[in-house]
Amino acid sequence: MASSKYKDKDAGVVVAFNGSWVSWLHTGAAYAAFLLALIVGMSLHYKKIVQNEHYGYPDEWFPSVSATIGDRYPERSVFMLFIAITSGPRFALVGLWYLLTAKPGRTLPKVVAGFGIFRTLTCGGWTYITSTDDHDWHDIFMISYLVATIPWTFGCLALSPPNPRAIKLRKYFAGAFFGTLVPLVYFFIQHKVHRVAGAYTIYAFFEWALVLLDVAFDAVSALDFDTFEVVIKDVKGASKGLSERCLYNTPSGYEQNAINEIMILKVCLSSANKSSVPTAVLEKEKERATGGVFSNGYSTSEALDIAADVYHGFVFWSVLTSLGLVVWYFPLWHMGISGYEALVMSTVSPFLLAIKPLRSLIVRNLRVAHLLSLAGVLAWLVKTPEYRLFTVGFGVSMGCLSWAATFYSESVHGPRLESRILAFTVGLLMSAIVKFAWQTNNPIWPIMHAENGGYNGIGFALAVLAALRFTRKAPLQADHAVEKKGGSSLLSAISIGGLLFGLHSLLSDTSTMILWVWDGYPIRGPVSNVHAWYTIVAMSIGVVSGVFAQGLVATWTTYGVACVGAALLTLYSQWLGYYGGLVLAAYLMAISVPLIANASRKSPAVTFGLGFFIYNFLVLFHVWVVAYAFVPGGPLVREHTDWIMITMMLSLGAGVSDLTSQNNSANKKARARRSTSNPHRKYHLGALGVLNIAFLSAAFLRFPTNDYKPYHGEDRVITAGIWTIHFSLDNDMWSSERRMRDLIKEMELDVVGLLESDLQRIIMGNRDTTQFLAEDLGMYVDYGPGPNKHTWGAALLSKFPIVNSTHHLLPSPVGELAPAIHATLDVYGSLVDVFVFHSGQEEDPEDRRLQSEYLAKLMGSSTRPSFLLSYLVTTPLEGNYNTYVSETSGMHDVDRSDWDRWCEYILFKGLRRVGYARVSRSTITDTELQVAKFVVPATQEDSAYAWGVDEGLRDRRVSEEEVPAGWRFPALFRGEGVRGHRYHVFDEPRYYNF
Repeated sequence: MASSKYKDKDAGVVVAFNGSWVSWLHTGAAYAAFLLALIVGMSLHYKKIVQNEHYGYPDEWFPSVSATIGDRYPERSVFMLFIAITSGPRFALVGLWYLLTAKPGRTLPKVVAGFGIFRTLTCGGWTYITSTDDHDWHDIFMISYLVATIPWTFGCLALSPPNPRAIKLRKYFAGAFFGTLVPLVYFFIQHKVHRVAGAYTIYAFFEWALVLLDVAFDAVSALDFDTFEVVIKDVKGASKGLSERCLYNTPSGYEQNAINEIMILKVCLSSANKSSVPTAVLEKEKERATGGVFSNGYSTSEALDIAADVYHGFVFWSVLTSLGLVVWYFPLWHMGISGYEALVMSTVSPFLLAIKPLRSLIVRNLRVAHLLSLAGVLAWLVKTPEYRLFTVGFGVSMGCLSWAATFYSESVHGPRLESRILAFTVGLLMSAIVKFAWQTNNPIWPIMHAENGGYNGIGFALAVLAALRFTRKAPLQADHAVEKKGGSSLLSAISIGGLLFGLHSLLSDTSTMILWVWDGYPIRGPVSNVHAWYTIVAMSIGVVSGVFAQGLVATWTTYGVACVGAALLTLYSQWLGYYGGLVLAAYLMAISVPLIANASRKSPAVTFGLGFFIYNFLVLFHVWVVAYAFVPGGPLVREHTDWIMITMMLSLGAGVSDLTSQNNSANKKARARRSTSNPHRKYHLGALGVLNIAFLSAAFLRFPTNDYKPYHGEDRVITAGIWTIHFSLDNDMWSSERRMRDLIKEMELDVVGLLESDLQRIIMGNRDTTQFLAEDLGMYVDYGPGPNKHTWGAALLSKFPIVNSTHHLLPSPVGELAPAIHATLDVYGSLVDVFVFHSGQEEDPEDRRLQSEYLAKLMGSSTRPSFLLSYLVTTPLEGNYNTYVSETSGMHDVDRSDWDRWCEYILFKGLRRVGYARVSRSTITDTELQVAKFVVPATQEDSAYAWGVDEGLRDRRVSEEEVPAGWRFPALFRGEGVRGHRYHVFDEPRYYNF
């Protein structure tokens, strides 16, 4: 291995070897660690390491990586021995890569080297701390390792020397690595959520593929390190001994210092390995291999610019999406038009740009305008709801005005305009990801504060810094002509309106389209907390396509494909509908780039002012289809989401028409010039990568791990409740999920029906309260009829598995639609039916009569033990009450003597009712929580007793001391209770003969 040429020149050389051996040693040790552990494990403990929590051999027949390396001796020890050996070459590999790529003035090599060291340390973390040792720290190190893999991989691609073969191999291995993540996640879901036999074995193969590809990516460095010679040289002759050194006439005193002498490592460029191909040719080869993305180098300052731009775009979307929420609070509490709805027109402020002096003033002072828009983030400090609404409205108006002016001012420079558009669209992507991480709330919304999970202060501080950096470059021109030849400002404005509505209504939350296609249990389609990444991937693909394939995106063919996607999303449920939604998501993000660029080159007052006005029209249309009973002209658009989708797509078609009409050769050449050498693109691609890995990290943390145990399983008790949650906004305009969670948990509810729970509209923030409640409380969830079913929502949360559920829209010829869920639960091994129902309003008596007949027949169709959690709008013992409680339904009232009810009722049959309570709402909502306790019959005799017991005997009340402790309600809410919650009306729970 030693090089003789060094021996001839310098007798102090101890050993010299080619740098590629560092890569080969790392590769060999890493593969040996995993593969030897696999061989030992399969030889000694085959059936034990293929066993998982659901299945074993022969259903599962190949072990996962974690089971192989972390569960048993001696394979765990074999793995740890060789992975320890791997660490030395690994650190050397990172060091050599830095020496190879470092150049004066370049920061990226240092950043990549830092991630390489961090990645090596975290690898040691998750390999030496297994999930059996400490599950949390194992996950922390694993996620950190995966996160660090993104900048390491793309950094290595960016810094690759001009070696086409090495670059090609890195692209193949990196593409295969990240591509493997998709089937990996899919089969893990099949195993963990759907419990499919054999799915974990397939998952294991993809997991092993990730390991092999990860090591192979770093192995490619051998092709680049071939230019290195690693030389270990004894500069003072210590390796030859004192006697030999004396022969060389060493200076006096040398022997006394011998023990302090050191050996140094020299890394030399080997001239023999230098390529004869000119550097310029190699650089062109590298540019062709990487698509030119990494050809211009990296700058920390530019990376910070893009990070600030994206965050500023995130802030805009955060403020815009909060406007509907704070507006909605007022008609919600006024039960009709309040007047505050006029604030939705805050967005039309770009009309002011029609005034030339004002336009020049705004463009020349964009920093001030953008900083003023941050009032929408600062609004959380305003406690009075009305003033908070006005503050948000001001922030929205300044945000829309400043962004429109920014697009207009940058329109004279293609790359800068494209960078601003990407900040706008990637900011939306970031908003959707942040909402996913906060379970569909945005932590900087004005309905959030520290008590309910808000991070408003930190968000505002970052927003100020981002706005300052976003505006640090002076506008290119303030007074250039606002009209260009060709194209139509009107068509462009129509397209901007449709585009903004599509982005906001469908893509501002990752669960919106999933809930459009949700149709109950058993699960036959996507699930919000598991499959939402597909939406993010589609949006990311759309962003990339909008930048690199504008010629394809802005065509009638692509538009036609998007129309098909919109039709599938509107008309179909389950996976088919969702696939259509993904196509539409990709298209909306892709078409954003050419449509906004086109609008920026025309009159901003028309394209953005009128565009936002059209957007507002669609927003109101979007609400009218479900709120038709409360708004003027509402019945004309009742239940016509299909009309909204058609209008949106026609609006986008207007923009496509405008784009294609300008498709002359001059414009093509201009677009070609604009599309090349845009240095910002690599940073935006990096931002997309970081955001996607951030989403995956959040998804990993949110992955369902609950055991779903009822509170009093040993007593066979079901504690069931009904609550109208008023769209998760409390009396003071704060998001109420956490307060609801606390009461549900402390009341020990096993099953709870939630009404007024559909928040998947612009006016309600595109939220889903049930995600937070289900995950935090450890409950299964059925969202009920989706947002495209035009109801105010009904949802079911259950500690017991939901075997089957169907959704019903009850007859409503005049008033609002009445949603119902009919679900079958597996309760202690017995099947029990539960119905969750929201009746129509008092103003529509015929609707309520028809609905009572429908629901009575539906409940009567079940021969199983059942209970109803409902909002009936009737007086006890009168009118429609006697349809719900009748021979047709077979249902009994939980307490016939409770005369003080109008809305909420609990009915039951085939169960032993043992308790009933009413709990005050505090300031969470406008309706109390009603709760009942039932005992599920353990035998047929018990069931016969529960069905046949005399009504009078059943209604006999007993004292709390007469019932077992497991059947009693929590004492926490007696007397004054806690946090404004207490037993009221009766001032205590009621217990009944059993």
